[in-house]
Amino acid sequence: MTDLPHSPEQPVVAAKVSRWKMFLASDIFWSYRRSPVTILASIIALILVLMAVFAPLLAPYDPFNPATLNLMDGMTAPNTESYTGKYFAFGSDNQGRDVLSSIMYGSRVSLFVGFAATMFAMVMGVGLGLVAGYFGGLWDAFIMRVADVQLSFPAILIALLIFGVARGVIPANQQEGAAIWVLIFAIGLANWAQFARTVRGATMVERQKDYVAAARILGVNPFLILLRHVLPNVLGPVLVIGTIGLALAIIEEATLSYLGVGVPPTQPSLGTLIRIGQQFLFSGEWWILLFPAITLILLALSVNLLGDWLRDALNPKLR
Repeated sequence: MTDLPHSPEQPVVAAKVSRWKMFLASDIFWSYRRSPVTILASIIALILVLMAVFAPLLAPYDPFNPATLNLMDGMTAPNTESYTGKYFAFGSDNQGRDVLSSIMYGSRVSLFVGFAATMFAMVMGVGLGLVAGYFGGLWDAFIMRVADVQLSFPAILIALLIFGVARGVIPANQQEGAAIWVLIFAIGLANWAQFARTVRGATMVERQKDYVAAARILGVNPFLILLRHVLPNVLGPVLVIGTIGLALAIIEEATLSYLGVGVPPTQPSLGTLIRIGQQFLFSGEWWILLFPAITLILLALSVNLLGDWLRDALNPKLR
């Protein structure tokens, strides 16, 4: 009897199935299944992220298109129709903008700034932490002293200082277009020290191990040792700090926007919506403030809870 020919795709499919089975049997997935709070937090975070990413498709209205706005729709209470017959589930603001649509579009800005600022802080902090922990000496002393000075001040004050200096350097006609990138730079530069200190400590432990000594004996370039050997072994704590740092970056962006030094009014974030809603809180239009504030709380809390779970799941001593 002749054997049936095997498809070249069968080993690939088998490898994918085995990897999926390994993931389902892993400690991380077991820890995830055993934590109802983490499951709920991940569902909330996923819903909010998808709502922000697909805002142009899901939002009932375009809240920032002047051609679609009507002042007759202004100050409509939640779950009611306006004078023009439009339905607003979360109500409308004084300009007739749908609060629900504004939250969807505002979440896009908050998440983009938070992710970009966290990635910038992570890349900068991990790079400096690897250099300080591996080479030591003057590099370590200089980088860590700068980090100590920065950690002695609140991150929001450092971000305000950096944002103010950047606004003074950039020409006035270019400030609105560069505001988001300046905000990302300010928040990222204010939060790199946590990554650097953590990676430095882990690198000082890893550089004493045999595999690093073997790479040195073979004459491997020190920077290749850092990238290929040391970096993969210090990424666990970095992922935890990055997840928690994402929640902090979103809150910092909202704080700066609430103070009026964040994103421009043409691209409002959740912080800008909260600042606008605060002006109408005591006149009875509570929904303009309440729903953006709840969205911000749910977003930051769910990401923070995921970071706490990731910390416990990656640390065997906490299981």
